[in-house]
Amino acid sequence: MPKVTLLFAALHVLLMLALAVPIARHRHAHKVGLGDGGDKLLARKIRVHGNFTEYVPLALLVLALLEACGLAAAAVWGFGGVLLLGRLLHAAGLSGSGGYSKGRFWGTALTWLSLLLMALAGLWIGLR
Repeated sequence: MPKVTLLFAALHVLLMLALAVPIARHRHAHKVGLGDGGDKLLARKIRVHGNFTEYVPLALLVLALLEACGLAAAAVWGFGGVLLLGRLLHAAGLSGSGGYSKGRFWGTALTWLSLLLMALAGLWIGLR
């Protein structure tokens, strides 16, 4: 059973909720039911959450498959940890600024690195 992936999935769910709650609060406070209502801060909050949902589901699926296929536990922990750190940094960076930030840069770099390494591990396992 992919127990390590389960742990990382649970942590990512908590992060997703932490990104979703400010959107709901902002919508309620400013009476915005759909979209961003032209509110730039709300638009950025939505984008932070959206970016998370674009990357995390597939990454966790690949992580679970790698774990289920017997990838070394250290690699599973490493990929999961790098992904989570990347998502935390990206969320913090993009939440603070719509432009360049170190958090956004390193968050993207770590997310992409984890995805690339997991893809290569999947190709290695799948083709051997």
